[in-house]
Amino acid sequence: MQRLKEIAKDATDGINALLDVPFRPEQAEQAARIIQEAVIKSLLEGQHRAVDAAILCPEAEQDIAHKVATAIRRSNDALIANLSSLR
Repeated sequence: MQRLKEIAKDATDGINALLDVPFRPEQAEQAARIIQEAVIKSLLEGQHRAVDAAILCPEAEQDIAHKVATAIRRSNDALIANLSSLR
């Protein structure tokens, strides 16, 4: 979770450097939150695509594919629970 905050802060700092007038502190915090949420949504979308790809495996590999998909879903659930507790 800390790494996501670092990514959002780096993106906010990069955007801030491009602006003629830098963000006020509260704006920087809001921008970081927006970026963090976008990163999380992207991460979850990537995980959903991974689950979809795993499920499309040949029939002979379906057992392994379902195990991988289940592990990815558990990871998603843990991420969502952690994010919900931060709000």
